[in-house]
Formats: sequence, structure tokens, C-alpha cells
Amino acid sequence: MWVFGYGSLVWKVDFKYEYKVVGYIKGYHRRFYQHSIDHRGVPEKPGRVVTLIPSDDPNSIVWGIAYKIRDEDIEEVTHHLDFREKNGYSKETVTFYPKDGVTEPFKLTLYVATSNNESYAGPASIEDIAEQIISCHGPSGANKDYLYNLAEAMRQLAPDVNDDHLFSLETAVRRLDKS
Repeated sequence: MWVFGYGSLVWKVDFKYEYKVVGYIKGYHRRFYQHSIDHRGVPEKPGRVVTLIPSDDPNSIVWGIAYKIRDEDIEEVTHHLDFREKNGYSKETVTFYPKDGVTEPFKLTLYVATSNNESYAGPASIEDIAEQIISCHGPSGANKDYLYNLAEAMRQLAPDVNDDHLFSLETAVRRLDKS
């Protein structure tokens, strides 16, 4: 079993895996369109975390990490991730393209929050999302730390890639963070 990390699973891996591979999936955009009431916010003041939005361009790319789960750990890891991603996420199977350009693309599982789940926040301006992120905190910590950690991790994984939504949002939150 393979699992794709494109949000906190990029920098906060809390499950057993055999090894990891950097690469990307196609046909999606990473967006802060999902409310978090159980990790980076609370029900009265939900934070925002990423999900994947289908793109009109089948060649759109989202970078992340594929984790290979040992056969003997699949049940435990699946149970753990189903609980961790319980706030509106469902599983999909997609093709993963390794960065090394040598390894053949392969199928993996990803957790994605679709627009029909109860915690879907939907689109908003970068400024409005930044205002929400800077003011939210949940059991897993400050919402801004989630954003900062993800932006830094993506710069390390794919230094030549400009994830416009992620980096524009990071700039807006850092501006507010200094005020």
C-alpha cells in the first residue's frame, strides 16, 4: 500500500512506513479550502487546512511524498489515517509520478476533502483565508504553524516549483503575523 502526503503528512508523519518517495500527482490543485475543527481550529473557530481540488488542466501538478506501507502495517496505518483524516476526508486512488524520473509511475491512495463534506470551507480570497489562519489554534497547534511548516517542506521537496496559492497565503499570513 502507498499513501500520498500533500499537507501535514509531508512534514508530520506519525505512522509506520517502509520508505518514502518524492513526486507528484496530476489533475489537482492544493488549496486551503477545508475547515479544521479537530487539529488546527475548534468547532467555534475552525482553522483552515489543505485539500485537493480537481483542476480543469489534467496536467496540473501537486507535489508531495508517497509513503510505502509494509503489508503487516496496512491495517494499523489505515485505521490511524482514517481517524486522523476523519473531518470530511475520503480516499481516492490516483497515479503518482516519482521525482527521480527513473521509477515508473504507480497507483496510491490519497485522502481528499470534497466540496460536499460538512467541513468544506470553499474558496475565499487569500486575505480572508490569511485572516482566518492567523487567528486560529486547535489541539495540534496554531493554524499558522501548519501553513509555515507546509510551505517550508514544499520548498525543500520541490525547490523549483512555485505553489502560488500556498506561497501567496504564506506571505499574507507572515504580513499579519508581524502586525
